[in-house]
Amino acid sequence: MRNGLKQIIRSTGLRRHHVAAARMYCERHILAATRAARKRSRGRILCYHSIGQRASGVNDVTPARFRRQIESAIGAGYRFVPARNIARKGGTPKDLAITFDDAWTSVLTHAAPILRDYGIPFSLFVVSDWCEHRSPWQKDCLLDWEGVERVMAFGAEIGSHSLTHPDFGVIDPARMHDELAGSRQAIEKRLGISPTTFAIPLGQSANWSPAAASAAREAGYEIVYAQAEETRPTDTVARTFVTKFDGDRIFNALLQGAYDRWEEWV
Repeated sequence: MRNGLKQIIRSTGLRRHHVAAARMYCERHILAATRAARKRSRGRILCYHSIGQRASGVNDVTPARFRRQIESAIGAGYRFVPARNIARKGGTPKDLAITFDDAWTSVLTHAAPILRDYGIPFSLFVVSDWCEHRSPWQKDCLLDWEGVERVMAFGAEIGSHSLTHPDFGVIDPARMHDELAGSRQAIEKRLGISPTTFAIPLGQSANWSPAAASAAREAGYEIVYAQAEETRPTDTVARTFVTKFDGDRIFNALLQGAYDRWEEWV
């Protein structure tokens, strides 16, 4: 009976996953076809997760597609700059920045070498507790601290993505403090740096609050990244989410602002 219940739960979870992925696929294609290009006065920060790790699902972009996106952007006249430049000064409409969340191993094995080929700077936001590899899935999929150090050797800026990746829209203030300050302390202890940039887990309008913003400032963060351009919480810096479905047409629409009001799970 118990095994049967587990199988039902697992099957239900898989169905939900497939439904969510199908919905995302449809939304991305519809918006690419219907949204007109938007004028902008500042640069755009792209948010990736993994490059060639199918385990991250809709967040994964193949190495070939990642390289093609970079070449497409360069061919269209974009230049790649550090995310911090856009966050602080706005940049120009032809400035792009690349960031990664979670510290998937492929950031080191696939993304960093490709970015090095083009001389492109990038940022990595780590979930500090996940870097400890306390569970098998973390060991299989994510970088440990030594791996993060190797990413740093490629010139990456390291920021925090919290201690355990909670939803800041629902946790209490005490937990917010632990997640924000605790992650910053862990990164300082392990890497010798005190990050001042933070990427909101889940990253959308419902996943951040004034209390969380206050806790982030108290913890020492100066820049907080969110999604998306027109729906993000107050006083955060926008990023544009890149998905596994983003071929040439969708990626071009992305650069033109088709998803500036789009949130992944809303």
